[in-house]
Amino acid sequence: MLLDGEDWRRYFDAFAHEAWRFEAQPTYTMPKEQESLARFLRGADKPSAHNARWHERVRGYVKSGKRIGRVRIVRRPLTDYQRYQFAWGIPGNIAAGEDIRILDVTLEDYGLPLSGRDWWLFDEARIAHLNFRPDGTQINREAFEGDPTPYLEWKRTALEHSVTFEEYVKGLDV
Repeated sequence: MLLDGEDWRRYFDAFAHEAWRFEAQPTYTMPKEQESLARFLRGADKPSAHNARWHERVRGYVKSGKRIGRVRIVRRPLTDYQRYQFAWGIPGNIAAGEDIRILDVTLEDYGLPLSGRDWWLFDEARIAHLNFRPDGTQINREAFEGDPTPYLEWKRTALEHSVTFEEYVKGLDV
């Protein structure tokens, strides 16, 4: 089942305990972010309300006792988009209450599925695939109706081998 617009929002917001994302694309070509990315690449200051709607949602989830997190997959050298995320996106998400960890797969992929698909895992039972073109343009979102067991194992592996964002960026020139 494809998840667009309000269907996606309802599917996402229906989690009771935890929403967790496996985030593996080196670049996301999101129309809403193009202006901000260009500003970042020009060396402009980050707007004070950058990503404010997401931060508000995260704070609401956390306030209601829910957990939200992700593991961000990277390969060195970081892409311009990843540098943008590290400087303008991730710190604010963490401040809002999201648990974000980094897994560098430059030297080893740990057997994780790293090709063209990210996914959200809700309450360790419901899965939504986020499908992308090679340039990072999202094709669609779809509910996955199969066995969640491999996703639980991939989540375990990603968490086991990742480090906190703060630990990863120590000494990194973002």
